[in-house]
This record gives sequence, C-alpha cells and structure tokens, in this order.
Amino acid sequence: MAAAIYLMAVSCGTAPQAPEQNVANDKNEVIETILSRRSVRAYKDQAVPKELIDQVLECGVYAANAMNAQQWEVRVVESKAWIDKATEAYKQSVKGTPAEKMVTEPSFKNMFRNAPAVIFIGHKPSKYTAVDCGLMAENMMLAAQSLGLGTVCMASPVMFLTQPAGAEFLSSLSFSEGYEPLICIGIGYADEAPAAKPRNKDVIKYIE
Repeated sequence: MAAAIYLMAVSCGTAPQAPEQNVANDKNEVIETILSRRSVRAYKDQAVPKELIDQVLECGVYAANAMNAQQWEVRVVESKAWIDKATEAYKQSVKGTPAEKMVTEPSFKNMFRNAPAVIFIGHKPSKYTAVDCGLMAENMMLAAQSLGLGTVCMASPVMFLTQPAGAEFLSSLSFSEGYEPLICIGIGYADEAPAAKPRNKDVIKYIE
C-alpha cells in the first residue's frame, strides 16, 4: 500500500528523490513489489479507475528501449461488449483443439484470463523491439502490482488476433501501418492470491 501511495503521488515521468531505506526492517518497496507480483487468473467484477490505468501506461512508456526509438504502440480495451464478442469468436475457433478445455471450465469468463480490461502492446518488428515491448510490459505489471492491481501477461489472445477469426478485432485496435500486436496484459482487481512458484537460482553464475 505504501508503494501505491508513493506511485500515485509522483508520476513515472518525474524524477523524484530516492525514498529513504528503512534500515530497521531492511525493506525496499521496489524489491517487495517485484517479489510479490503474481500472474492473476481470477478477477473481481470491478472496473479499474482510469487514473490508475493511466499511471500503469505511463510507467510502460518510460521503459528502457533500444536507442529510445520507442517503436511500440499500446491499445487499451475496457469494453465488456468487445471482450465478450472476441471471446465468443475465440471459443468457436478453438473447438476440437487442446485450448477448448480451458473455455469449457466453469470458472471461464473471457479469453483474457477473466480480466475486465486488457492492454495490447504492438511493435514495429525489428531486431530489438520484442525485447523493448517485454520491458514495457514488465514496467506495467510492476506498476499495477504497486497500485493494488493484478495482471497476467498473455500471448495466445494475440495469436488469435492474427488468425482469420480474429481479423475484425485486430482491425478495431487500429495499430499503425507496419505495426503488429506482440503481447497483451489482462488487468483488474485480483480475486485470488497465488503462491509463488519455485524459481531456479542455479541459473545464476558469477564469472571470476
């Protein structure tokens, strides 16, 4: 909550003074936010205030990117009608495939892991833009976590958009010529608190 208040007090576009470290309990709000972030797949039926989404998006565009080229575009969908219509088309498209199991589960509400809003990140394909967009997505998810929101990063809905069944939905996002969707982020108020899955720290090596 302290991190949320801090982020709401200053935008990602400003250069605030570094917060003082709490030496007594050795807590670092940024590190705590990183370690507490989870992929959320159950959301409350509650809209996210636009001012919070705006903060999340601003933090996204302040992500590091190659040569500051900023060859990315962002589209936000909050319309339940859009999400429901896309979901119905998606359900039809996955019939007879392994993905059909997910859409027939009782907990299934929509193709964006049940999130009430979704952020699409598109890029102008080049050598580094996929990395740039990954950095943007991580900035957004960490900002959302600090503001009390849950997120989940997805690729399968984007794959659907590039298929004939998803063409009208891709068109409605109005990405600029030469740009294509890469990833999307479901966002909303979490209705679950998943435990952290094990992380393999053996992949880390110091080179002497």
